[in-house]
Amino acid sequence: MQGQQEPTFLPLTVAVTRSPQLRDAERVRQCVHEADAAAVGCWNALLGGCDSTERRTLPVKLRALADAASAYAGTRWWVGHGSGHRRRVTEAQLRINDAVREGDGAEFAEAFIGYDQAIATAVVSVPSKLESPTP
Repeated sequence: MQGQQEPTFLPLTVAVTRSPQLRDAERVRQCVHEADAAAVGCWNALLGGCDSTERRTLPVKLRALADAASAYAGTRWWVGHGSGHRRRVTEAQLRINDAVREGDGAEFAEAFIGYDQAIATAVVSVPSKLESPTP
C-alpha cells in the first residue's frame, strides 16, 4: 500500500492550503495538486531530454493555479494591495515557462522555488481569509 505522494515542487503552497484557517481554498488546493503533478512529469521530461504532455500542459496548470489564487483573494485585493504578489507570481510563472521552452532543468527548479513562495505568500497574505470570525 502506497501513501499519498508528498508535493515535489509546491510544498509551501500545499502546506498553506492545508491550514484550517483556509477551509474555503478548495479550488486553490485542487489546482496546487494538478500543477504539482504536471511539474513532476515536466521535470522528468526535462531530465530525459524529451517532449511530453506535461511540458505543454504545465503552463496551463500554473495559470489555473494563479487564477484560483486570484479568485480566492478577490479581484479587488489582487489588483490593489495584492498587486505586488500578483506581479511576483506572474514573473515566476514566466521564468518557469521560459525554462520549459529552453529545456533548462536548473532554471526550472530555481524558478519553481520562486513560484511556490510567491503563490503561498499571496494566499496567506489575503487579510480577510485569515481573520478569526467574531464570536
